[in-house]
Amino acid sequence: MRDFGAPPPSAPRRRPSLLVPLVVGAGVAVALGVYGRTHTPTGIAVNVAGFSSPLTVKVWLGTGAAFFAVIQLLSALAMWGRLGGFSPSWAGAAHRWSGRIAFLLTVPVAVHCLYALGFADYDTRTLLHSLLGCFFFGAFATKMLTLPKRGLAGWVLPTVGGVVFVALIGIFLTSSVWYFTTFGIQF
Repeated sequence: MRDFGAPPPSAPRRRPSLLVPLVVGAGVAVALGVYGRTHTPTGIAVNVAGFSSPLTVKVWLGTGAAFFAVIQLLSALAMWGRLGGFSPSWAGAAHRWSGRIAFLLTVPVAVHCLYALGFADYDTRTLLHSLLGCFFFGAFATKMLTLPKRGLAGWVLPTVGGVVFVALIGIFLTSSVWYFTTFGIQF
């Protein structure tokens, strides 16, 4: 019996579109940039006990996010068999949890940056940092909306994940690494 709801046998199979995830991701990035630019920075941020300043909190949360991003990269490589014979059964769980933790560590940093500092462009480093911060959250939104799509080309998720990783490491380099090399390691 023929299923009349299915496409005819000769119809080519269409891959899911990435248009919506890309448009939403671009919208998130632009919205954050516009908010950061138009919002009057307060200079006030939440501090965490045990740290000498809100800036050191941001630096260490960003460092933690970068650490978990590296764990996520390594676990992704293990899941896809790119680390030789090392492909443990727990790589998928490590990938998901390291990504969740990395993202959660970025949220208070982004809130502080946007609310207390705004979109900064007074030198090349701060401009690049502001652009990468907005881009990261847009790329992250794109990745999250791409994950549930079945039938994507094999290069899509690694590429989108790689873009998110590179953006986060760029943020880390233009903030935490800059801070450590300028002021030293402080808590």
